Amino acid sequence: MSVNILDDAFAILLATHHPRLKLLGISTVHGNAPLAHVTENTRSILTAIGKPYIPYYAGAARPFCREAVHAPQYHGESGIDGTDLLPKASVPPVENGNAILAMRDALLSQPAGKAWLVATGALTNVALLFAIFPEVVEHIAGLSIMGGAIGNGFNDAPLGRVRGEREQVGNFTPWAEFNIYCDPEAAKSIFSNPALAPKTTLIPLDITHLVLATKPVQDKLLYGSSNPKGNETSDVRRMFHDLLVFFAHTYADVGGIPEGPPLHDPLAVAVVLCDVGAERLDFNNRNRERFTVDVVTDEIRMGRNFAYRVDLMLGTFGV
Repeated sequence: MSVNILDDAFAILLATHHPRLKLLGISTVHGNAPLAHVTENTRSILTAIGKPYIPYYAGAARPFCREAVHAPQYHGESGIDGTDLLPKASVPPVENGNAILAMRDALLSQPAGKAWLVATGALTNVALLFAIFPEVVEHIAGLSIMGGAIGNGFNDAPLGRVRGEREQVGNFTPWAEFNIYCDPEAAKSIFSNPALAPKTTLIPLDITHLVLATKPVQDKLLYGSSNPKGNETSDVRRMFHDLLVFFAHTYADVGGIPEGPPLHDPLAVAVVLCDVGAERLDFNNRNRERFTVDVVTDEIRMGRNFAYRVDLMLGTFGV
């Protein structure tokens, strides 16, 4: 799992506590905050949820061929602002660990066709993995990516608004989602890989904006299903509620969606639940409709995605 934290924290929570999933490890990557902050935040989240033994490694600090960009307007300067309940990490920092090697070793340690790779941040680590170790492509069951934005009537998801006025497709620029914008060349190398594309599921803003953490959802997170509102709750619930409320305010102010923040990253983990266990999570995939996806890498509309529906009967592929 490759992360850059805040709603990644919710993805980590799902990946570590769902009974049908086993999290093999985490690689951190540049994104919402500088890599050092992201890695420290990951350590603290693992401590908070009682999973300090999950292996984690610091990955790429910058994109393939650009300077790193960050998103303090969404997640604060630390990358995980909004709560004072985040505990001091109880796990020691990783010394001399190579994230790309660790990803390869963890995936290849599993039987062929069993392990999934989930990317909830910039795609630099993932692109490097498949570029250096192409044999991993054939071995994995699938790659699930939270990233991208299609727009143009792709579905009925609510779009954000630029300064409350015109609609925008992306959440970082009017046309680009942040994770893809961070390293468009890495994204392009993945989407254009003919062996990897058929195994790839992309969760763009067009999907995540259908899953909004509205006020009732926020209350359920804080108090649980059986605990009446107003009763005592746990520090962990309060911490995740704090983070979610902070994100709700910033996503309303910057992203232009006031109903509640989209929980982007847990959806990329949920994709794996469609493939494991006897009681698989089902969703409407429109009869396995597939698309080719392209990424703009020039400076004018960097990070913009285009999706083209393809006919699998003709032997084409897509994400």
